[in-house]
Amino acid sequence: MSGHAVPNNDVSPEPFERAVACVIPAKDEAERIAATVDAVHKIIGVDLVVVVDDGSTDGTAEAAEQAGAVVVRHERNRGKAAAMETGAAAVADRDGARARHLLFLDADLTDSASGAGPLIEPVQTGRADMTIGTLPAQVRTDGSKAGGHGFVVRLARAGIQEATGWAPEQPLSGQRCLTRAAFDSAVPLAAGFGVETALTIDLGRKGFRIVEVPIEVRHRATGTDLRGQLHRAKQYLHVRRALAGRSALPADGGGPSLRSLFPRKSAQ
Repeated sequence: MSGHAVPNNDVSPEPFERAVACVIPAKDEAERIAATVDAVHKIIGVDLVVVVDDGSTDGTAEAAEQAGAVVVRHERNRGKAAAMETGAAAVADRDGARARHLLFLDADLTDSASGAGPLIEPVQTGRADMTIGTLPAQVRTDGSKAGGHGFVVRLARAGIQEATGWAPEQPLSGQRCLTRAAFDSAVPLAAGFGVETALTIDLGRKGFRIVEVPIEVRHRATGTDLRGQLHRAKQYLHVRRALAGRSALPADGGGPSLRSLFPRKSAQ
């Protein structure tokens, strides 16, 4: 495990052993969401699963409900940050005197979602205010390595280090568990794909304790085709915007140009 903490006497640890609610933002995940919800129900400590259907046009909401999740719907797509906030609000509506901790997981983990369990213990025992899951190398269905050239990860890592002095291994991981107090301190969340980077910076600067925890989960791998490249370009721009808004752009101005995110075709 690796972690970061900025001394802050105003941050007091949450009471131990609170129940955990899992919030799963989902957009057009009808084929995967039921398996993900089923697997989350197997995680010890989770007593509530909330799926936020973020403007899906398929049967995501119905599949999630049939799997036993509480479903909250956005009529139109509002993005991951809004879905996280909506899910957290739905949990708060169901909380009693003791607010649950919040476990955020991606919708496409399917049966591997049960592997996110180790994220909970450091938060429940008061050793961390937020845990970030570090995933094993992801592969595509053909066995090849998933992902791009690492531009976005390097940008996010450098920006977080610029802001907090800590360089996380997987700064873009969306698999996270945090206390209600930590989450509330970060609202409103940064929009778009910058949400995880901004969340780490905002909590780190406020003195909340952040720990990376290895977890065995698998998500749908992004390819190297045009769609995958466009996804990473959008992700890059969102992360850069989140860093700029926090005066946390690295000294080199944010890394490579947008054009360099796309591989050049060799000359004919």
